[in-house]
Amino acid sequence: MKRICLWLIFLQIAFIHAGIAQQARKTAGAKRYLYVATPGIRDYLGYGGHGLLVFDMDNSHRFVKRITTRGLHPNGKPSNVKGVAVSLPLNSIYVSTLEGLQRIDLTTEKVVWEKAFEGGCDRMAISPDGRTMYLPSLEKGFWNVVSCETGDIIKKINVHKRAHNTIYGASGNAVYMGDIASPWLHIADPKTHELTRKVGLFANYVRPFTVTADESMAYITVDSLLGFEVGDIQKSTKIAHIEVEGWERGPVRRHGNPSHGIGLTPDEKEIWLCDGHNMRMHVFSAKPPYQQLTTIPVQDMPGWVTFSLDGRYAYPSSGEVIDVKTRKVIGILTDEFHNNVASEKMVEIQFAGDKPVRAGDQFGVGRAGTP
Repeated sequence: MKRICLWLIFLQIAFIHAGIAQQARKTAGAKRYLYVATPGIRDYLGYGGHGLLVFDMDNSHRFVKRITTRGLHPNGKPSNVKGVAVSLPLNSIYVSTLEGLQRIDLTTEKVVWEKAFEGGCDRMAISPDGRTMYLPSLEKGFWNVVSCETGDIIKKINVHKRAHNTIYGASGNAVYMGDIASPWLHIADPKTHELTRKVGLFANYVRPFTVTADESMAYITVDSLLGFEVGDIQKSTKIAHIEVEGWERGPVRRHGNPSHGIGLTPDEKEIWLCDGHNMRMHVFSAKPPYQQLTTIPVQDMPGWVTFSLDGRYAYPSSGEVIDVKTRKVIGILTDEFHNNVASEKMVEIQFAGDKPVRAGDQFGVGRAGTP
């Protein structure tokens, strides 16, 4: 029995290494771009206008182009972008707004389709195979399971009261659903599209969160807390409550939450936490006792943070490019008119020629041990 277990472990390691090698071959020499969806802070056009703004990550994040998008209010003005996600198999990027969802071909840069959804749309997530989307309603009590190819609804999942943030686990075996009127992190089984369990009970309603690559831990921001809490996903329990030290909790201009935005560095060694009132990014160790390491000032209220796939850059929604190792702001995103760009909805995409070969995530999710 011991020999069989050792052999199974050996095979698992071999498969992981083979996947990493295959991914390395696939992305060797690929060009890296940051896709920023705007208006990505409410419907404020003063943070970059309207469209998908593309920045060259290998050339000091120089502005490359603006891709025309749809997504309009009934009055014809650009609607709030609520989320952005990528399907490599379908060669597509998806942009959700208050009213609907767009699928845009990454090679032709044309809108393939745009669909309105009853109940509106919020921050979605796509399965690792690029075929299925979990699309929350606009703070209603349900998520829609949607075909990424057609935009058709596969199933409606009733959760609680105010659907909001969504992460599709790296394994493809679980979807993590943040309902902002619930102190629990809800989890669905994507094989059945049914709720199967939840993690908590957290100190208040769940706001932005992130998970490790092995889906063992969740790092959660909650209402009224300048800080975060930690959930053990396997045990379904909260295991830690961490408050930011040295900074006062104060009023914020958006989201109504002191720490709206949290991300794991891809190596899962650090947690970066937004502080809207003090206009800071607070950096913590991602291991107990979750030591507070430093704080980084930013130019505007941060409401989100994500990272480049290699972990070199942090992208708070206030528009800075931060070197993760040195903690230094090394650039500010600016558009073709030299205006500062800020958005809570951005994602890295790597291209070989005109084809996307690798994509990041709008969330700062853990990537330890993954290709």
